[in-house]
Amino acid sequence: MSLSSLIHIKPYEKIIHALRRHPLTFLPTILLFLALILVPIALYIMISNMFPDLLAGPISYPLLVLFGSIYCLSLCLFFYTYFVDFYLDMWVITNDRLIDIEQTGLFARTIAEVDLYQIQDVTSDIRGLFPTIFNYGTISLQTAGTIPKFIFYNIPRPHKLREEILALASEDKKFHTGQK
Repeated sequence: MSLSSLIHIKPYEKIIHALRRHPLTFLPTILLFLALILVPIALYIMISNMFPDLLAGPISYPLLVLFGSIYCLSLCLFFYTYFVDFYLDMWVITNDRLIDIEQTGLFARTIAEVDLYQIQDVTSDIRGLFPTIFNYGTISLQTAGTIPKFIFYNIPRPHKLREEILALASEDKKFHTGQK
């Protein structure tokens, strides 16, 4: 899916940044998925050692295969849903506005935008060991628009981005007030 199918770029507008969450923040989900995918394998080994006749039964073996398959398919579905939510959450900064694209589930998306001249305050925050080492954090924007607060979670280089947003907002305010 292209960005132009989600938002309409004005003729004088150019995209400065198209941001997603830092990829490292998806690592705990991958590790949890790998750990949970090992559960049926561990159960199979445990059952084959403790109850070897259970795996040879004409009814019990197909039932175990059925439940194992349901478990693995459900796990893949939940992982895919989380990945879609992770990947399709996006923030776009142009020279005129800021666009927040939030994917909520597989079939729901919210898109909010604010003109840069309406931004009143930008705060960047890095907390924790891994965010400090890998330089990602949260950016909060106070606006004068209908949505009073925009929050960007786990954004790479938040302090640098905060400065760029403030510079773009200042430039856009000068344009809208007629100053040079």
